[in-house]
Amino acid sequence: MSATGRPDVPAIRVRSRRELRRDRRRRSHSCWDHLIAAPLWPLHNANLGTLLRTCDAVGACLAVPRWPWVREALDRGNTLRSPSCVHWVRGEPLAWLAEQRAAGSRVVGVELADEAVRLADLPTARTRTIAVLGHEQSGIPAEALDLLDMAVEIPMVGTGQSLNVAVAGSLVLYKLAGLL
Repeated sequence: MSATGRPDVPAIRVRSRRELRRDRRRRSHSCWDHLIAAPLWPLHNANLGTLLRTCDAVGACLAVPRWPWVREALDRGNTLRSPSCVHWVRGEPLAWLAEQRAAGSRVVGVELADEAVRLADLPTARTRTIAVLGHEQSGIPAEALDLLDMAVEIPMVGTGQSLNVAVAGSLVLYKLAGLL
């Protein structure tokens, strides 16, 4: 027992930057084409860079529409020193999503739905999985819901209806990657 009456526990030691660099990848991961975050209807450009950092952290790729402001948003928001894997969605997001599903990808939508699985119960991605993120104000469009294999819901106890895309995407990516 310590002088404060608490059991002796080791002090918390923060790892140095050198230790972190030693323990992590030395270069960007190449495209593993296994886990893909797809904010197909982005609203706020700042969230794209944040989500790209999460993709790097979990070994995922980012799929975004080829809209004029998206590349600039990724360049501005991505503070990583090395390039990240970005898949550019050509044409309409719905058509791209249908192609991915037809090719055998599992499509998981982050959406509040009656049939949604709670985040804690979401299984790790065992096959190529696309995590679809909707518009921050209106969610995943109704016409895209039929293209989902499942929906995942992030439980909330506050008054907000949803989290922002970067936060919701990050939580789901960590769970799908098996890191939570």
